[in-house]
Amino acid sequence: MTIHQPDRPRAGAVPGGAYEAPEAPAPSPQAESAAPREGMRTAPLRVVVVDDHDMFRAGVKHEIGGRVDIVGDAADAGRAVKVILDTVPDVVLLDVHLPGGGGVEVLRQVHQRHPDLRFLALSVSDAAEDVISVIRAGARGYVTKSISAEELIEAIERVAGGDAVFSPRLAGFVLDAFSGSIDVASVDEELDRLSPRERDVLRLIARGYSYKECAKELFISVKTVETHVSSVLRKLQLSNRHQLARWANDRRLV
Repeated sequence: MTIHQPDRPRAGAVPGGAYEAPEAPAPSPQAESAAPREGMRTAPLRVVVVDDHDMFRAGVKHEIGGRVDIVGDAADAGRAVKVILDTVPDVVLLDVHLPGGGGVEVLRQVHQRHPDLRFLALSVSDAAEDVISVIRAGARGYVTKSISAEELIEAIERVAGGDAVFSPRLAGFVLDAFSGSIDVASVDEELDRLSPRERDVLRLIARGYSYKECAKELFISVKTVETHVSSVLRKLQLSNRHQLARWANDRRLV
């Protein structure tokens, strides 16, 4: 005698012969937190540091290198352009006064190739003309070197995300520029012709310093001061010290 055993129901079988897939187990909270969320960045931001002081660049790398990926650095405008174009970082930390043309020249050359690359100016200078010139050239923000490491990391992240970032005191310069209370075109085009040392001499002469007092203040010779003054007058197409002082006062450089 043959005994027929009833077929055992398959997993997922339901009455009527239909088949329903077994429900997948819910992910554990640990697995859910470990999975990257959509749009979340998993790699550190890639940063290039441009500054003509070796010790400062080394300090920046030491302070923030564990939180961002420093992919290159440079001490002058020409080298900076090459490093930036070779690495195409997320953010460039850019000093304003550099040998070889300054931060504005770096911005100009890089943005010809990569117009969307983001720059954050990081400078000891808080002069209005410096802030305005680099913002007009395309920087996304401007902070001074008194900033803390944590604040700098936050500024880098915000610039990388598309925000504009300024040290509190400097934001007013930008607002004034866009409101028309500062002659931005004159500040940018004319001051960019002067070297950092020529600007130093210009300010002191405009304040009424004698050549000898300028030399003592800047630790240079009187002859060097005379050379700088002659160069400034030529570049700005001015005739004498009185015109130079008026020019500087009109631009709030004194």
